[in-house]
Amino acid sequence: MGVVTKRSSMTLFSDGSDHYSHRVRIVLSEKGVSSEIIDVDPKSKPQELADLNPYNSLPTLVDRDLALYESKVIMEYLDERFPHPPLLPVYPVARAQSRLWMYRLERDWAPLVDTILASKSKETVLKARKALRDSLLAISPIFAEMPFFMSEEFTIVDCCLAPILWRLPMLEIDLGKGRQAQPLLAYQKRLFEREGFRKSLTEVERDMEAH
Repeated sequence: MGVVTKRSSMTLFSDGSDHYSHRVRIVLSEKGVSSEIIDVDPKSKPQELADLNPYNSLPTLVDRDLALYESKVIMEYLDERFPHPPLLPVYPVARAQSRLWMYRLERDWAPLVDTILASKSKETVLKARKALRDSLLAISPIFAEMPFFMSEEFTIVDCCLAPILWRLPMLEIDLGKGRQAQPLLAYQKRLFEREGFRKSLTEVERDMEAH
């Protein structure tokens, strides 16, 4: 461990194109937290990041003497540190259910995104695209009953899912315009029109919309 420079303001080391960093930026934006966001090239990370985080990974949040890594840990810390508006339910059972949804998203969907972006095998990528598209369409009906992911209110789970949905065109996944997709498409529109979401976007992510 090197000498960590104490920062006067909350700082997020973020990959401007990565969906894990994006979910943290959405939380910061939804909370209206003033922070310094340092855009890091994952292929050329600063020494300071390695001093702060033993895994040298992104995103990494620095709040005074505290350095946090792993996106879900950061998101929950921010929700507790800045309680309004709350992004996790108040009641223990509902909070546990939200955490389970985050866990399932992390286990089922996030790896498919990572595979599509990283794999050099065309067959592997095609399988991952199909699996992600089929999974998303399978949950589409829930958005006909609730405006957000298993909730009447925008939550931390939506913060995790929104970056994946935003990247679907880049991932070359088309949900289509069929009846099954309509509730999910309407949900996407609700997410993408939120002021917090719009403010969270980096220049790279805005280019995803343009293309």
